[in-house]
Amino acid sequence: MKLLIRGGKVVDPANGINDGRDVAIIDGKLAGLNGISDLSDFQVIDATGKIVCPGFIDMHVHLREPGFEYKEDIVTGTRAAAAGGITTVCCMPNTEPVIDNAAVASFVVDRARKAGLVNVLPIGAITKKQEGNELSEIGELVSAGCVAVSDDGKPVMKADIMRNALDYTKMFGLPVLSHCEDLALAADGQMHEGYYSTIYGLKGIPTAAEEVMAARDIILARLTGGHVHICHISTRGSVELIRQAKKDGIKVTCEATPHHLTLTDELVGSYDADTKVNPPLRSTEHVEALLEGLNDGTIDCIVTDHAPHHLESKDCEYNLAAFGISGLETSVAVCMNLVNQGKLSLEKMVSLYTTGPANVLGIDKGTLTPGMAADVTIIDPEKVKIVDPAEFYSRGKNSAFKGMKLKGWPVTTIVAGNVVTENGRIVTP
Repeated sequence: MKLLIRGGKVVDPANGINDGRDVAIIDGKLAGLNGISDLSDFQVIDATGKIVCPGFIDMHVHLREPGFEYKEDIVTGTRAAAAGGITTVCCMPNTEPVIDNAAVASFVVDRARKAGLVNVLPIGAITKKQEGNELSEIGELVSAGCVAVSDDGKPVMKADIMRNALDYTKMFGLPVLSHCEDLALAADGQMHEGYYSTIYGLKGIPTAAEEVMAARDIILARLTGGHVHICHISTRGSVELIRQAKKDGIKVTCEATPHHLTLTDELVGSYDADTKVNPPLRSTEHVEALLEGLNDGTIDCIVTDHAPHHLESKDCEYNLAAFGISGLETSVAVCMNLVNQGKLSLEKMVSLYTTGPANVLGIDKGTLTPGMAADVTIIDPEKVKIVDPAEFYSRGKNSAFKGMKLKGWPVTTIVAGNVVTENGRIVTP
C-alpha cells in the first residue's frame, strides 16, 4: 500500500521539522519524497489544516488483560488508544497473573499481535507477584519483549529491593519505573491533603507521601548508576527533586498525566468518584509547577496512566471507590487545550508524546524518519467536541473530563502504514 499525507503541517521534533510538507508511506514504512517520480498510484490523505506528527506513544497504560477483562482488555484498550491518536502503548504488569515471567509477557505480546490495533509493549514486574520481596526474572522478561520493569499500582517499599533492581537492570539498559508512594503516609487517604480536604471532610494524602519515595529512589539511582523513571509525578517537590537530580547527572526521568496538568483538588467537591486518582489531584501551585517542569525539560513525557474501571467500582461512596481515570481517548485533546491556552508550545507537546517516551524506553519510535515504521498521528487543531464517555471505545467510562468542551482532537491514526481511524473513529474491523 502507498499513502501520501498531503498538505499538512508536519511537526517532527526528532528531525527538527515544523513546517508544511507531504509525508509518503510505502509498504508500511515512512519514505522520503526524493526519487519518487510518480505519485499517481498513492492513496491520498488530505491533511490541509491538520497537524501531522510521528505516532504518539503512551508509556503508562493499564490494559487489564489478563485477569480483569471486565474492566478492559487488549482489544478495547488498543481501540481506545487508536481513537485517541496513540499508536504505541506500554502496558503495566498489575494483571492477574502478574506479568512477572516470560509466559505471561509472551501471552500479552501474542494477544496484542493478533487482536490489538496499535503497538503494545509490555512492562514486566520488578518483583514476583508485585509483592515487593523478591526480584522477578528480569532477563526472561526482557527476552519476552518487556521494555521496562515496574510494580506500578504498588510501591517497592523495601529500599534494598529497589537498589537491587536498579543495579540488575543496568546490564539490560532497562529503566525501572517507580510508583512513588509511602504507604504509611498515604494510608486511607482519598484526596490531596490541604484546604479542600478539610472543607470536604475527606482524609488527605500529603505531598510527602510521593516526595519521600522519589527522593529515596533518586538517591538509589545515584548509588547504583541505574535508570529510575518516576511515574505520574504530581507535586512541586517532586519536580524540584528531579530537576536537581538531572543537574547532578543522576539517571532519572519522569512523566506527568493530563489530569495532573489541568485539574485541581477543588474538583473533588462534586464527590464524583471519577475525580479519585492516585496520586490525587493536587492544588493549583502543584499544577503550575508541573507545567514549569514540562517547559524546562524536567518532565520527559506525558502519559495517561489509563486506568479503566467497571461502573460499580466508581458509582459508590467516595471513600469506597477505586482510584483511576480512563484517559486514552482524551489525553491529546486535553493537552491541545494547554497549547491553545499558551501554556505549552505545539512542538513541545508533540515531543512529550514522541521523542520523550522513545528516549526513556530506548525504542525506535516517535519519528518520521524515512525507513522507520509508518506510525502517524494527525490532529485537527480546529475540531471542537464535548467529552462524552458513552462514546469511548474503552470499557472504562470513568473520566473526570466528561462534559468538558475541548478543541484540537486526533482525527487520523496510522499504524505500520494502516489507517486505523478516520475522523476519530475506528475504520479497521
